[in-house]
Amino acid sequence: MTTRAAAPPPARARTTRRSAVEKRDRAAPPVVKRLRTPKSAAFPAGDMLIASPREVQALLMRVPEGRVVRFGTLRAQLATRFAADYTCPITTGIFLRIAADAAEEERLLGASALMPWWRVVRDDGALLTKLPGGAAAQARHLAREGHEITHVRGVPRKVADVESAAVVPRVRRAKVPTIGR
Repeated sequence: MTTRAAAPPPARARTTRRSAVEKRDRAAPPVVKRLRTPKSAAFPAGDMLIASPREVQALLMRVPEGRVVRFGTLRAQLATRFAADYTCPITTGIFLRIAADAAEEERLLGASALMPWWRVVRDDGALLTKLPGGAAAQARHLAREGHEITHVRGVPRKVADVESAAVVPRVRRAKVPTIGR
């Protein structure tokens, strides 16, 4: 009885990683998708916006220094802009991270007008850990803008004054294709 060694898997073509700037700039445009049946509590039936990194960036550029925007407010304003019932929470988080990483890449290249990614906080004022430099970097930026940051065992956790610091950026309606109508 002869045994054969398994053939090695086919070689994958080498690909270069795209920079965050490329990901932001090459992302698909926003689209509103109609969900006819609810998928879960986070995805009810209705018109759901799948935004883009550029749309997230454009909205954050309207948040003034010394103020913050809650993640839920960011999603609600994006939905309002595109006449949707709500914005996908998962893709909005992904697009926020892409836009934040792109802003940091541009900062390293000497750009002056950067998207203030550090001004986005969770709805309860908690800092975001998945943005460039984690919660510590976000806390440093916010402290420079005058915010008091609460710490737990020496780790930055929340914007203490989130109730007074939160802002709702203004948006203008945009046209966007709808899938499933």
